Amino acid sequence: MINIEYPEFLANTLRLSEKDFEHEMKTSSLVKLFELGKVSSGVAARVLGITRVDFLEMLAKYNVSVFGAYDINDLNEDIANA
Repeated sequence: MINIEYPEFLANTLRLSEKDFEHEMKTSSLVKLFELGKVSSGVAARVLGITRVDFLEMLAKYNVSVFGAYDINDLNEDIANA
């Protein structure tokens, strides 16, 4: 478990309860880690306690591609290896 300190007014500014704010922080950090290619969608989903499909669908809320850090070079490599 990792504890992060934050001022109470931050949750209030977002109009979230403490529990909802903690969930948002956890979710948004995992979405960002996925976007950066640091964790897989499966790992992120497991940590959040949801299915991989639900996690991938949730990415739209954060304007994050389901392909994460996957770029044209990765696509070309996959095509070459097919």
